[in-house]
Amino acid sequence: MNRESVTYRGVLASLLGGLLATTIALPATAQETAAEERRGAGVLLEEIVVTALKREENIQDTPIAMTAYNPAQIDARKIRTVSDLTVGIPNVSLDDVATTKGVANFSIRGLGITASIPSIDPTVGVFVDGVYLGINTGVVFDVFDLESIEILRGPQGILFGRNVTGGAVLLNTKLPGDEFEAKARVAVDGGGDGGLQQFAMGSIGGPISDTLGAKLTVHYNNDEGWFTNLYDGSDHGALEQLMIRPVVVWTPSDTLEMRFRYEYSDISGDGPSSQSHTSGLGAPGTPVNYDRYTHDFSIDEPGSQSNEINAFTWQTDWDVGETGTITNIFGWRDLSNDGISDIDAQPAFLFHGLFGTESEQYSNELRYNGVLADGRVNLTTGLYWFQNDLKYAETRLLLGGALTFSGGGVYKMKNLGAFMSVDFDATDQLTLTAGLRYTKEDKDAQIASLPFNVNAICDVLQGTCPYDFVNDKSWDNWSPKVGATFTISEDAMVYASWTRGFRSGGYNLRNSAIDTVNFGPGPFDEETVDNFEMGFKNQFDAGYINGAIFFNKVSDLQADVNLSDPVVGVVQVIKNTADADLSGIELDGVFELTENLVMTASIGALNAQYTKILFDLNDDGVIDDGDNNLELKRAPKLTWSAGFNYDVDLGSWGYLSSRIVYSHRDESAWNEANTAFTNAVNYLDIGLDFHTNSESWVFSLYGKNLENEVLQGGDTQLPLTIGPVPLGGTFSPLLKGRVIGAQVTYTY
Repeated sequence: MNRESVTYRGVLASLLGGLLATTIALPATAQETAAEERRGAGVLLEEIVVTALKREENIQDTPIAMTAYNPAQIDARKIRTVSDLTVGIPNVSLDDVATTKGVANFSIRGLGITASIPSIDPTVGVFVDGVYLGINTGVVFDVFDLESIEILRGPQGILFGRNVTGGAVLLNTKLPGDEFEAKARVAVDGGGDGGLQQFAMGSIGGPISDTLGAKLTVHYNNDEGWFTNLYDGSDHGALEQLMIRPVVVWTPSDTLEMRFRYEYSDISGDGPSSQSHTSGLGAPGTPVNYDRYTHDFSIDEPGSQSNEINAFTWQTDWDVGETGTITNIFGWRDLSNDGISDIDAQPAFLFHGLFGTESEQYSNELRYNGVLADGRVNLTTGLYWFQNDLKYAETRLLLGGALTFSGGGVYKMKNLGAFMSVDFDATDQLTLTAGLRYTKEDKDAQIASLPFNVNAICDVLQGTCPYDFVNDKSWDNWSPKVGATFTISEDAMVYASWTRGFRSGGYNLRNSAIDTVNFGPGPFDEETVDNFEMGFKNQFDAGYINGAIFFNKVSDLQADVNLSDPVVGVVQVIKNTADADLSGIELDGVFELTENLVMTASIGALNAQYTKILFDLNDDGVIDDGDNNLELKRAPKLTWSAGFNYDVDLGSWGYLSSRIVYSHRDESAWNEANTAFTNAVNYLDIGLDFHTNSESWVFSLYGKNLENEVLQGGDTQLPLTIGPVPLGGTFSPLLKGRVIGAQVTYTY
């Protein structure tokens, strides 16, 4: 049973009491409030402008299965990291792997990864202000002052380029407005056995002259650590983050605008809160073993992590008369990351790891979007260039440091692409879509395999490791799309499409296999996904409902196969393991039940199965039905959510907005052999916001995951022994459970 405290019960009672009061107290003033005047629950009915087709349009006019949030909805849901949305969106899991904090292991429609190896291309691409993030490291940290979050389900290979076979997450930051605005926010929350987390956030911006605008956003987070390390009773999971983002917008003429964004983040804190529980083979951890449905753990190495991120974006938009707009987006991002992790998850020094990553990426997208042929043709076409220079270093310290392995690698990748997408209005109701993207990708790898550097500690970042593997390879492919959209009315449409996505091949920078012939660093080949989809979108006076059915046919599925090993601890092999079929259905909607009560609901169902096996998935020495009958990892069968938002008008005081959301995600396999899995979770989130009528002040109480559900970032199966010493169990980094907090926001 989950532990509870008097403090938790008291705060929870207050929150539930507030929700109950707003549910049963229906003042006449609240009942008479017009829907268009309501601001709390009403934000769920607001128009959401998205950029999923590289042009701004209403989400209900975009023939893509997607979920999006505008600024008011982001604030109402207290979304501080993308992983706050990991449960509750149909067929979407946005987890932090937590091996090193901030590493995104996102999965959409059963296509995801389970590793922190930086050379593994993500199946779900993350784009910040139109710039693709080339590695998963440094993605899941706090965000603030966002204009929108867009989550696109299914391959997006035409307009979003490289390696987005599962989908895309678009984060768009706010620009300075036409009037001066300042916002300040402070918050504090907690709920675990550890310390509190404090936030201080602010932004200020507006016009400087007729042609120049500027904005400055600052975010600070000091997390004392939600967990308690049972090894010594100390708080664990501490994290301190400082983010600074200045933005300048220059509009020298009516047809030309330039946007300059710079972002600096400095993040440091503890290593993962590593839990050991009984492995899928029935082996308990030694000397300690915990229930996987608790937040208990005991580690002698608290670990550490440090991240420094610098990023710059320069976007130019040039209106070329009535024919359209030329847009150029240049992006640069530099990341430095290092950390120490307790991999054995024990109060003993059996298997500790040191990690370091350096990444510097450049990208440039030049595109044209225009409406031609008397408005019947919408054309988007362009060129794309991406380059990432990556270094990864790892040292494993085993048996108290008596045995060490060092390695990693240097990785250089270049991507060139050309794309075109055309929407043709064949009739007033029927629009035909055709698109094509050509991509050429070059990868060059120099790898120092860990088993080749035994008790000879070296550092790839310092250039002191000898490389035993040097190789390069190129991949090129064509990504087509055809589709049709039929407009039933101004408020309803149906659409169908077929699109193909690719994830290029590559190399494994974390080569820990002694058998380099069968399990070596690569290269592994590209993965292909054919997506067939039909959907509808229907908006009405009291809300909307959207739905889609899909079928994904995956060829040469790339997978990072986890194998326990008594010599090096864990081996991760990246191979093209299988062909697979994934199909499913998705529904989501918002419904205005009364002028003050709005309901949200969503459901996603997924069926994933192998159709051809190319690799021994369960490590029994043969490829047979035992492999074919396994479940695909990161593919929960059912996801759903339901919520209610209710407003009460308090007259001259302001108004009170309450919300309650219950979300579910099924258990799913975490490795190919199905001996590891991530827990099924049911998240209960509630909140109470008091808004003054001027909207200058907002006072909030909120609770997240109030049932204290346990979710791990991974479930690595450890070997029965490390050398001659018993180990067993798992390395399962824990994510936070129950969080209860208070927040105050002031807007000038």
